[in-house]
Order: sequence, then structure tokens, then C-alpha cells
Amino acid sequence: MKLRQTAVQCFLVVLVACSVLLLTAPAWPQSSKPSFEKAFADYVRSEGIVGASYVRIDKAGVIRRDFGLSDSSLNQPVDANTIFHWASITKTLTAVAIMQLRDRGKLSLDDSIIKFVPELSRIHSENDAIARVTLRHILSHTAGFQSATWPYTEGKPWQPFEPTEWSQLVAMLPYQELSFQPGTKFQYSNPGFIYLGRVIEKLSGDPYQVYVQKNILSPLGMTRTYFNYSPHHLERYRSNSYAIDIDEQGHDSVHAFGREFNTGITTANGGLNASMEDMAKWIAFLASTHPNSGSSTVLSRSSLSEMWKAVVDVPAEVAYAPPAKMGLSFFLWPRSAGGATETFVGHTGHQAGFATFFVLNPLNGAAIVVATNTVRNWGEKEVQRKRYEDNRRQFNALMESALEAIRQ
Repeated sequence: MKLRQTAVQCFLVVLVACSVLLLTAPAWPQSSKPSFEKAFADYVRSEGIVGASYVRIDKAGVIRRDFGLSDSSLNQPVDANTIFHWASITKTLTAVAIMQLRDRGKLSLDDSIIKFVPELSRIHSENDAIARVTLRHILSHTAGFQSATWPYTEGKPWQPFEPTEWSQLVAMLPYQELSFQPGTKFQYSNPGFIYLGRVIEKLSGDPYQVYVQKNILSPLGMTRTYFNYSPHHLERYRSNSYAIDIDEQGHDSVHAFGREFNTGITTANGGLNASMEDMAKWIAFLASTHPNSGSSTVLSRSSLSEMWKAVVDVPAEVAYAPPAKMGLSFFLWPRSAGGATETFVGHTGHQAGFATFFVLNPLNGAAIVVATNTVRNWGEKEVQRKRYEDNRRQFNALMESALEAIRQ
């Protein structure tokens, strides 16, 4: 089925203040800042995106731009109410939760993960390296854990989208091994953040979602943010999501994933759903522009700055918008212009048809947050794989445009 896209332009301006920080890499040509709005519109049109939205935060305030449909079958436009799935951006909340517990004296980042999740001792490792994996290693993706959460399915209808029970992961631990000695290099790991979620639950006594609601979402006023299935009063605002394949005639073929899905035991890794306005509150907190940014109600500025220090290089072949580095759960993008270097922080998210990212300049508090509800599938056909790779390049280019748009 082909979907015809309908552009819907709507925006909200909310005044907000801005703030400051610093860290190194490639030079941008000296030119006037490009129009990110044009880059965004070009991307969603050229890539066949059904619906998308972005928020830009700078000294002028907050501007939101919407495009297309949140549900094509209902002709439902993307607007201020639309709730997107944020996938791996969830990891930034999980990491802040760990830092909260650290600052409250509940843990040390240099504690072994085995101290809190003893089941992980079943993972095979040379010279008992698993015992030397620390919380810091997991936060910086240097633990050596596998990348994929659930690489054991074949996509059959009866198989779960994500494992729903901790026991399912535990049963597979003896058949896994560390890829390298902890702390020696980067390997992005989704399971690592499931393990961090277990730490949060053990030390707080609350389920992961409840802890995050109490300690992050409520203090920041994020009332339209939740995990997994939508609460009844928000169901109608949940965006559908879409995947693009190539049909036998070489044309785009679009199918919907469905509006609701459960990330199960992997919630701490990628279960977050929120409106764009709520995500703007999260980014405003990170950017020091939220009313609670100046206190330690959620997390102190010094602890956030600690998270934004480079730990390891991210290999160019796996990085979004390379070159990139990894801090404590935040990606770092050093860029130089006019002899000065600015380091941007942020994260990406890809899951179930959603592709998202945010980038933030700690020096001036400027940020851009992007959500799209459409992805291109990888496939067996060469043309499909080429379009997938082209899409990744275009996504990287959009991120690079966002980074340049928010520089000093």
C-alpha cells in the first residue's frame, strides 16, 4: 500500500532562558548557519516519512514544527498532542537515575555489576572478566556485553517483540560471552541498560517505571510521558509507526507497525513514550533552562557535566554523525569552527519504526529534538539495502545540520 503524505505545519512558541559548559574535532566551513527547518523538510519529503516533528530551543525560545500524519489510516495529523516512541533515548533517563543513586550514596560507579545482578556471573568470560565489569563500564558501553537484546528470534508472529520476563534473559546468560576485556573499547549494548534497570529496582525498592516517575518525570512536570502501553486518556494521541520496503516493481511499499507495543523487560533500555513538549522539558533540564535545573532535585549540574566527559571513541562505522565519542550514556560530538571547539551532547533512538535524536550545546543551552515515525527496512534485495544505507547517510546529514544550527 502506498501512502500519500500530507504536510501539516503547526508551531508553538514558548519563551525559555538558556545557559553554559565545554570539551575536541573536525572543522566546519565558515559560513552562515543553514536553515535546519529546510533540512528537516527536505529529509522528511525525500525519505518518505509519514509523520515527524522537531523542537528547537535557543535564546529566542522554543519552536516546534510538525509534518504529516501520526496515523495515515485515520488521517490524523502530527500536532502538539502527538506522542512518539523515543526508543534508546530512554537510556539517558536510566543513566540519570543511576547517577541519582550514586549521589545519594547508594552505589559507586566502580561497583561490580555482579554485586547487584549476581545472575550475570553465568556469562562466559576469560579470566573471570565479568567480575570486573563495573557500572561505569556499562554506562559508557565499554563492558563488552552483546549489542542486541534478543538476537534469538526469526520474526515469527508468535515470538515476542522483546522478552517480557527477566527469566528469559537469565536462561540465555550461559550461552553469552564478553566480547573483550572491560574498559578496553566501545561496543553499544542494549542489555547493559536492562541490567542497570535491575540495579535501580534493587536499590530503590520500586519498579523501574515507578522510580523514574517519582524521581524524574514528576519533578520535571512531564505529565504526558510513560512507558510501554498508553494509559487510556492518552491512547488517541499515540503515533502509529511505519516501515518502508521495496516491492517487486521497485516502488516504496509502506506498512504500519501498530500504535501500541510492549518493550517488556527491556523497558529501561528503550520503553519511553512522550509528547514533543514533554521531551522539550527533559532537554530543557539537561540544558539548564528548566526551573528545576539549578537544584539537585533531579541531578546536580556537576554530575551532568561528569556524564558529558569523553570516555571512549565511537568507531566511525557504527557512529551516527561521526566522529563521535561516548561519555556516561551520552554521545559527544566535538566540532571545531574558527579555531574554537565545541562539544555537543545527545542521543539517538531507533525502534519499531521510530527514528529519533536530540543534540544539545552545553555552551549556549541551544538544542534540537527530532522524532519521525517512519524507517526504511533492511532487506535481501540490493536496491533495498542501498536505500537503507542512503537513509542512514541522510539521517546523519540531518543530525550534522542540527549540530551546526545550534553552535555558538
